[in-house]
Amino acid sequence: MPLPPSTRPVPPVQPELEDCCRSGCTPCVFDLYEAALERYEQALAEWEVANRAGDAPPPPPPPP
Repeated sequence: MPLPPSTRPVPPVQPELEDCCRSGCTPCVFDLYEAALERYEQALAEWEVANRAGDAPPPPPPPP
């Protein structure tokens, strides 16, 4: 779902090393993070083009 032009995408939260169970899960939490990061980078690039980078407010702080 596309974001409104004024809403800057928020990066995904990187998992901690202890978030991985090291059982060979498919997908691993790090695989899920990498996929989310790719989606974020694409959304950010589209947002920057739509907003000419710098014209919109900064993103909200990440959740605690």
